[in-house]
Amino acid sequence: MNNEIIFLDPVCTHNIWGGSRLREDFGCLADGDDLGECWGISAHPNGDGTVRNGRYAGMKLSKLWAKHPELFGRGEGDEPFPLITKIIDARDDLSIQVHPDDEYAKTHENGALGKTECWFILDCRENADLVVGHNAKSKEELESQISEGRWDEFIRKIPIKPGDFIQINPGTLHAITAGTLLLETQQNSDITYRVYDYDRLQNGVPRQLHIKQSIDVITVPAKAMDESVIHTSPKRDVVQKLITCEYYTVYRIDVDHSLETAFDHPFMLFSVTEGKGTLNETPIKKGDHFILPNGFGKIKLEGKMQIIASASEK
Repeated sequence: MNNEIIFLDPVCTHNIWGGSRLREDFGCLADGDDLGECWGISAHPNGDGTVRNGRYAGMKLSKLWAKHPELFGRGEGDEPFPLITKIIDARDDLSIQVHPDDEYAKTHENGALGKTECWFILDCRENADLVVGHNAKSKEELESQISEGRWDEFIRKIPIKPGDFIQINPGTLHAITAGTLLLETQQNSDITYRVYDYDRLQNGVPRQLHIKQSIDVITVPAKAMDESVIHTSPKRDVVQKLITCEYYTVYRIDVDHSLETAFDHPFMLFSVTEGKGTLNETPIKKGDHFILPNGFGKIKLEGKMQIIASASEK
């Protein structure tokens, strides 16, 4: 039985829209007040985490995945680690953007994976909203609204509050807005097409836009607003399944005292987003990201904390 929890040291990124909460609230070991993303569990070349503890301490997650497939309940093979877990702190608005699906990315991005992702809202401003979807009814209307910069007409905003969960399928126009803190679970991909960036400058020049690719991949018409957000609330000492899709299953776990459970997945990704406690008597706290390897068995959580957990479906 593999009963050693694999804790990871995350990779933090500097972004023009980032802030300081990833360091102040989640313990990210990076300087600056422009920390936008904490890649809590990732083996992507742009953010490859490092094992913090135990027999594999100091090893990159990508190497652990390649050298020890037994930890993940898989056979030999060169497929990449399937998921990325991030915490995102938006001090300012992110660009209006969209991601491609696997087929488009394979053809146009040198065989890369597309990007399906989902968001769990940890914190946001009062009366906050996010960009999810658009108002164009046809591809022609989409093209004209983008080319003419009719952003207020084009962009669709939806209200959010902490505990909301949003699935962002490829082709969904979206943007995280200022003051929002969220946990993102996604495919192992770093492909983003920017549609609009508020005419911001980075190092004195506008950031690159990807208008052609965006028009190629944006789904028209967009999914209905009432299908875009799942409202969740804490359930004491309960595991709530938020979604199962082609790529992942995501759970919300609220521990108020004690919870015993087991998961029917080869391995699990955990991020502690509030509080502290223990997992099978090992201390865990807010800002910890870790993997339960294949064969870990039953778990007992004790304390007062919120955890977002996920598993690959690939």
